[in-house]
Amino acid sequence: MSLVAGNVFMVVAPSGAGKSSLVNALLARDPTLCLSVSCTTRPPRSGETDGKDYRFVTREQFDALRQNNQLLEWAEVHGNFYGTPRDKIDQAVAFGQDILLEIDWQGARQVKKLFPEAIGVFILPPSISTLRERLTQRGQDAETVIERRIEAASEEISHAPEFEYVIINQDFSVALTQLSQIIETAKLRYPRQLARNPDLFRSFDLLP
Repeated sequence: MSLVAGNVFMVVAPSGAGKSSLVNALLARDPTLCLSVSCTTRPPRSGETDGKDYRFVTREQFDALRQNNQLLEWAEVHGNFYGTPRDKIDQAVAFGQDILLEIDWQGARQVKKLFPEAIGVFILPPSISTLRERLTQRGQDAETVIERRIEAASEEISHAPEFEYVIINQDFSVALTQLSQIIETAKLRYPRQLARNPDLFRSFDLLP
């Protein structure tokens, strides 16, 4: 039985489904969670901060991280590369820190190979038309980019069955509550409680 104290959560969604907004609201609600900051070769959008939203790197820097096995997962999305640096994740999880990964379905597959107990949550939009409306209202991408994201959304959504949980983000407050419930429930799994409270379990003679 694993005695790893921390959980690894993966939140996945097509662009425009509200993933980042839900993750940011969840982090504000639960300060015990730690967001793993991904690196990307795409340029920063308006309002994004290096080291907070992403680690913005060049293609050469990304290739070096990949070749030196310093990425937990990586993928090419819409012509740009994204990856999860693993420099602090292994240590954090071992010491009981819950880690949240905001990644795509390809990255989630790679993470599952290294962390089989990682918990996947897929965020669905209520419809493709709503997705298009949200991407347009965001005002961060050209129309051609929006069309490319809409085309990619169907492929991304087809991978929803690979995840333990699916949340339909129609009402933001409801979706946030559901995401919070998934996080709290995972913390109560027997192996996690055992790792975090060994003295208590020992007193009940429940150690494996």
